[in-house]
Amino acid sequence: MTKTFTFAFLPKNTAELASLPEAALADPFATAALTVAVLCNYGVDRDATIEMLNVLRGPRPMLPYDVQFLRDRLGGKEYKPFSYFDGAVPSTDYTPSRPYTVSVSDGPYSYQNEGYAALWMKSGGADSPRPITLRRKGDQWMLWEQILLADIRTPAKDDPWA
Repeated sequence: MTKTFTFAFLPKNTAELASLPEAALADPFATAALTVAVLCNYGVDRDATIEMLNVLRGPRPMLPYDVQFLRDRLGGKEYKPFSYFDGAVPSTDYTPSRPYTVSVSDGPYSYQNEGYAALWMKSGGADSPRPITLRRKGDQWMLWEQILLADIRTPAKDDPWA
């Protein structure tokens, strides 16, 4: 199954995040989509992005290691999370179409471990979908692990071979 989410805007702080209907975290697909939307703010305000990720992570806030991981993966490559939105490909320098639309899919083994959902998201700069894992706490699905920030193709403006 694939679910598609459309955002008129990308949240810049926890108040804007809370204003989105997906912020109820009642659906693992919605939490996955919000994760991408939140990561897009990293190049604008790192601290606000970490605060929003902590909301999505629930009772398991980011550790210094997690913050360093973001810095390592997104430093100078803030375009990576945008690549999950429709229209964001190397030739557009990962500029997504508006409104922002992202799709999240499950697979035959997505619910293999009780209380967890392993979902997949397609990047416009990668050949295969990337995994994101959510964990249930009560009626909510929290961000558990994401492998969304691995390298992707270089944007056309930065590619000397394009």
